[in-house]
Amino acid sequence: MRLLFIVILLFFYGCNYSFRGASPPEGIKTIYIPLVKDESNFGEPTLPEYVTVTLKNKFINDNTLEYAEKTRADGMIECTVKNIRDEAQVVQGNEQVSRRKITINVTVNFINLKTEKVIWNKEFSNWGEYDSSGGGFSKRDEGLQTAVDKICEDILIETISNW
Repeated sequence: MRLLFIVILLFFYGCNYSFRGASPPEGIKTIYIPLVKDESNFGEPTLPEYVTVTLKNKFINDNTLEYAEKTRADGMIECTVKNIRDEAQVVQGNEQVSRRKITINVTVNFINLKTEKVIWNKEFSNWGEYDSSGGGFSKRDEGLQTAVDKICEDILIETISNW
């Protein structure tokens, strides 16, 4: 009986389960996000500011990491927009494009500012659709905003989870 008790005790002692939810790496409690770089040649001058503000707001609203200026931050998210594609999605019978798809590709470095080491470096890609049958650039902007929102959500999730 005593042997059975020891075996059961060792079994439970050996099981190392964790019930932690999403959490950032050890020692990272504050985050800084500099202005996003744009190497896409897409021709949208406000894109770097828009992506930066959207990403900052995602982190601020999530509240897992506190947003701070670089001098006080533990970690930093550096983003570079590498490519944006605007492609026909739906073509009508008279060869008129009625729906388009914008795909944005971003490389991201998550850096520990205390150790000055890269925690991870990843590529992200996401998309948004828009009605191209009328409305000009305002409709394209809606598709781009959807793609940026999705990719910023992906970056947030990757940063705060799977640790």
